[in-house]
Amino acid sequence: MQEDFLHYIWKHKAFKGAELRTTKGEIIIVKNLGHHNHNAGPDFFNSHLHIGGQLWAGNVEIHLKSSDWYVHNHEKDKAYDSVILHVVWEYDTEIFRKDNSEIPTLELQSYVNIKLLNNYKTLIASKSWINCESDFGKVDDFLLNNWLERLFIERLERKSNDISKLLKHSNNDWEAVLYKMLLKNFGLKINGEPFLSLANSVDYSIIRKIQSDVIEMEALLFGQANLLEDDVQDRYFLNLKERYQFLKQKFGLSNEGVLPLHFFRLRPPNFPTVRLSQFANLYTLEHQLFSKLINLSKKDDFYILFKKGVTDFWMTHYTFAKTSKISKKEITKSFIDLLIINTIIPLKFSYAKSLGKPIDKELFNLINELKLEKNSIISKFLDLKSVEKTALSSQALLQLKNHYCDKNRCLQCSVGNSLIAKN
Repeated sequence: MQEDFLHYIWKHKAFKGAELRTTKGEIIIVKNLGHHNHNAGPDFFNSHLHIGGQLWAGNVEIHLKSSDWYVHNHEKDKAYDSVILHVVWEYDTEIFRKDNSEIPTLELQSYVNIKLLNNYKTLIASKSWINCESDFGKVDDFLLNNWLERLFIERLERKSNDISKLLKHSNNDWEAVLYKMLLKNFGLKINGEPFLSLANSVDYSIIRKIQSDVIEMEALLFGQANLLEDDVQDRYFLNLKERYQFLKQKFGLSNEGVLPLHFFRLRPPNFPTVRLSQFANLYTLEHQLFSKLINLSKKDDFYILFKKGVTDFWMTHYTFAKTSKISKKEITKSFIDLLIINTIIPLKFSYAKSLGKPIDKELFNLINELKLEKNSIISKFLDLKSVEKTALSSQALLQLKNHYCDKNRCLQCSVGNSLIAKN
């Protein structure tokens, strides 16, 4: 048994029988359950209850046992002086406020349907990949689709919080935030954090000063990434090294905090050397990139904007040391899709939010233009139930698995709620 289950019972009025009574026998009539509080303080704010014929306005606190009131030292906390009802699973002691007045207690054991309780226990006790694995395929399509849409927005909200932190550290410069997010996502999962540490090691004002020269951009990025340390006797490499030493001294650069890059188990087109050259080329050819992106809304427009390749040296190389078959190594549509999902849509959402605008329908149109992402989590969900084959579904399912299923938050999940409440 978890307190969350008692929160669920109270929040959804999932009581057996019509009449509630306190442990002293006083009739409780619920006029307003109150607002569920997820922060410090009582569990439900601004409840309105008739208790023993008198109307009370205040807060409701919920515990497994009534003695938990003292375990949590609520009797010493002024924030709990306004509690008008203590809701518990097991009543094992009386509870008093600081002024020694007794707080009425509702013991829920007698008011919970045994079927509801058994559904909850069965779901939480599951040892499957997700708790509802055996029932997920039977979930109503309308309920699931609505829940996935809400999860997608929730995922955007979470990413928006991360963007707000980047914005704060970038003096509210949206171009600088785009630069950091875009460079991180050019590194994909393997090199994402190293690329972000690289972005953080160079103030964006420096990028603005050198981005007209692609070789200087490459020298800066490769140098900060510790890729110019080897003894390579190649004119291009030596030119980069010389330019980097000049930039390092001119701008007082340090790369001590830049994380090591990874090549192992990567396909050559995803090597960090190739991605950094593509990134340098993009920023050399497209100035004021954020301003351009914010005004685009169609998938094909992003494909045109991001269709950039590498500089001449990298057309015949994947590393500094070895030549390869000639190739333009242009950014692929599938890679651009990932940039749209992980960088552009969250940035557009955050920017609109900063202007006080509601979520734009164009964001939903854009995410639904993109194909369902492929990874082990999405594949497992698809084994259980078919969903819309769009990136909205895959983003929502990732949010569901990582922030609900893995944390046993079935009671906060629409799917879990529907399974617990089934007859």
